[in-house]
Amino acid sequence: MNSSWISFFELPAQPDPFRQRFPLLDSPWPITSIIVGYLLFVLKLGKIFMEHRKPYNIKKVIIAYNTFQVIYNGILFGFAIYYLIIRRTYDKRCMLHLPLYHPDKQTERLLSYAYFINKIIDLLDTVFFVLRKSYKQITTLHVYHHVLMTYFMYWVFRYYGFGGQYDMMGLLNTFVHSIMYSYYLISVIYPEFRGNLWWKKYITKMQLLQFVLLLLQACHVLIFNPTCKFPLFLQYLQVVQSTTMILMFSNFYYHAYLKPKPQKLQKQQ
Repeated sequence: MNSSWISFFELPAQPDPFRQRFPLLDSPWPITSIIVGYLLFVLKLGKIFMEHRKPYNIKKVIIAYNTFQVIYNGILFGFAIYYLIIRRTYDKRCMLHLPLYHPDKQTERLLSYAYFINKIIDLLDTVFFVLRKSYKQITTLHVYHHVLMTYFMYWVFRYYGFGGQYDMMGLLNTFVHSIMYSYYLISVIYPEFRGNLWWKKYITKMQLLQFVLLLLQACHVLIFNPTCKFPLFLQYLQVVQSTTMILMFSNFYYHAYLKPKPQKLQKQQ
């Protein structure tokens, strides 16, 4: 392997040694088991389990879950605003994780880990769909997004460390999720207003915008600050995944809000 390829895949020689002190981060097997179990349940076993059962009435559970998610994501977003925007912990031109001796290093670890745990909690979205037999909501986009965000974060922590450029993803994602789970909460408490919540499609637009911003962030660093020591492999991975999510969310937005519905076509004819 030539030197250019070695530099492309180059990662820190010693990732954060404190990683092993956090539950689920000391080995790849726990998170791998969670992801495999999730996929088996939502794609196969859950449907078999529910085949001869009526949809479960879990309204109270979902209300509690959505309330928790609004608060959890809101708190993480507040901390992210403080450390990234107000305190300016990182150089936005090249966001590297903090050195081990930095006074904010433990805060960086805790916030990153709290975000990772929230991605695992997010998997319950799909479990609830199965228990309610709402299978049409278990789309390729939905499952891919959940698996990617959860499994991807583990491997970043393992081979790169906590914090750095991907903290911007946490900032944007927690903001979008705060709004998204607020919509879910209102629509569950007041189902009669579900069709009148005009901001539903704007949540999808916000999701699209976050990936556009992440794509622009990575491209800006690659083009205008090529000496940045954030690993090239992770830079290009951010470009590829942001582009993939833009395409998938754009396709969802088109079919959900722009493509004429069959009934409308029949009326027009």
